[in-house]
Amino acid sequence: MIFGIALGSNLGDRAANLRRGIELLLQRVPQCRGVAKGGVYETEPVDCAPGTQAFLNSVIEIEASCTPSELHWHLAAIEIELGRSVEREKNAPRTLDLDLLYAGDFVSDGLTIILPHPRLHLRRFVLQPLADIRPDLKLPGH
Repeated sequence: MIFGIALGSNLGDRAANLRRGIELLLQRVPQCRGVAKGGVYETEPVDCAPGTQAFLNSVIEIEASCTPSELHWHLAAIEIELGRSVEREKNAPRTLDLDLLYAGDFVSDGLTIILPHPRLHLRRFVLQPLADIRPDLKLPGH
C-alpha cells in the first residue's frame, strides 16, 4: 500500500531530525521502501505558543506491507524514540512530528486513526511539499 506521511520538526537539529525519522521508518516498517520525498520547507508555527521556533516540514510517500493502524503505531514509536514526550500539550514544540496523511484509497473515521488526514487540505506546510511529489493527488472526500 502507498502511504503519505508529513514530517515536521522545530526543536534541536531540525534537518537531522527529519532525516533520522525517515531512516528509522525505512528500517522498522516491514517491506518498506521510499517512493518519493517532497522538498523541505521552513514554516511559521500554526496554533502554537508565541515565540515558538519555526518548523522544517516535508512529506514523503512510502510503500509498505502493513496496515494503516500498524504504520500509525510505528510513527508514534519513532516520534518517542527521537525525544517527543508521550504526555504533551497540544501543538507543543517537538523534535519530530509524523502524521499519516493517506493510505491509498483507504478511508477511516475511527477512534485511533482518521484517514485521509482531516486537516490535510488546510495546512500549507503539508500541501506545499505534497504538491512537489503528487501535484494531481485526489483523496477520497477531498
